[in-house]
Amino acid sequence: MKSSSPVRSLSSLSRRQFMKRSAAAAGALAFPYFIPATALGRGGAVAPSERIVMGAIGNGGRGTADLHSMLGETDVQFVAVCDVRKGQREAAQNTVDSRYGSKGCAAYRDLRELLARPDLDAVLIATGDRWHSLASILAMRAGKDVYCEKPSCLTLAEGRLVVETARTLGRVYQTGAQRLSEANHVFAIEMARSGRLGPLHTVYADCRWRDGLRLDYLPAQPEPAKEEVDWDLWLGPTPWRPYNSGYVNGSGWYRFHDFATDVAMWGAHTVAQALAGLDLTDVKFIEIDYAADGGTMQTRLSNGVKLVLYRTVGSVWQACDLWHGSCGERFEGPGGWAGAADGYAKPDVSSPALLNEYKQVLAGYTGRTHRPLNHARDFFDCIRSRQQPVANPEVMFRSMSICLAADICQQVQRKVKFDLLKFEFIGDADATRLAHRVMRAPFTA
Repeated sequence: MKSSSPVRSLSSLSRRQFMKRSAAAAGALAFPYFIPATALGRGGAVAPSERIVMGAIGNGGRGTADLHSMLGETDVQFVAVCDVRKGQREAAQNTVDSRYGSKGCAAYRDLRELLARPDLDAVLIATGDRWHSLASILAMRAGKDVYCEKPSCLTLAEGRLVVETARTLGRVYQTGAQRLSEANHVFAIEMARSGRLGPLHTVYADCRWRDGLRLDYLPAQPEPAKEEVDWDLWLGPTPWRPYNSGYVNGSGWYRFHDFATDVAMWGAHTVAQALAGLDLTDVKFIEIDYAADGGTMQTRLSNGVKLVLYRTVGSVWQACDLWHGSCGERFEGPGGWAGAADGYAKPDVSSPALLNEYKQVLAGYTGRTHRPLNHARDFFDCIRSRQQPVANPEVMFRSMSICLAADICQQVQRKVKFDLLKFEFIGDADATRLAHRVMRAPFTA
């Protein structure tokens, strides 16, 4: 499948690198090999010309899960993977080759080399959080549609640029807030959106994960060979720090402000769900109260609805006052309440009678939106239709702006007021200064 707009290759590849790869490719084509019938569109397979050709950038835990899921789509074909860690990219390459029964998947260390390929329609981005926004922007500038994992940006400035890039270039962008496409969450959202609960007064979002608070950095260790771990590329746009295996093994980077966020780390999973059930038509701003104890944060939208960023002590995987699973949202109105979280057989509701319309509500959603209850499939369908997916850039940035504003509220240690139309703080220069981070050259947008 050809991309709907011309591909712009990045200038990062030197002529020598290009010629070297071209010669290698020519040699490979000269060698005879077996072509499976499925590669020719036989046996019920989708013809190559109709497939969405993909590359996968970031092949760790979440990236591996996404890749396995997307490999199940018959009209999608992955031809390239990329990771700064040799073990991760080779594992992803083997996964793709095993799926297709061939040796055709290319592996790259530098995402800029993958993005220079003119045959890619779209990319899956599941790097560490520090790369999400820049990788998305570079991919869209290179003519690719983007499925990017959450959180989609580290700063308000980055998120705004993702929105502007997608809008200017006409790219399809889906952030990985997959619960917006899962049945139980969709039901809870639709119960709120449709008015079945009455005028909402309180909405909760699970933000219990706590990280990204450390301002120090780990001591230097001997840096591995670039082929094993390209440390400069791993850091990307973040400040230079000495190599330490604690960052790259077991996702230890989560704990450091240089590479991550705090409220936005988990709020990126849930605030979009909470907002999806609200009528935001006339909402102009949000007020966020500072939580001196680092606990639950109270916020108020300009329409009077309370949005509670729930942050009790304890694991996100444990039961709490509101959910018995992680990544939950809950809507409360005079007609009752409805909520959902991971691992639920059915949504939680204040009255069993509210579940009587479970199938009807879901059927109404799919009929009204023409969206599947499958997040990746929604993305692929939108690549073909050029329509906006459910977690499009505007949806992403609205939810991320609230999460990042909450992080900044905690940093300045006082109540803040944030304009949800201009996406800027109202009358607070100190908070405004924290709306961006300097990107380390040459990894800039």
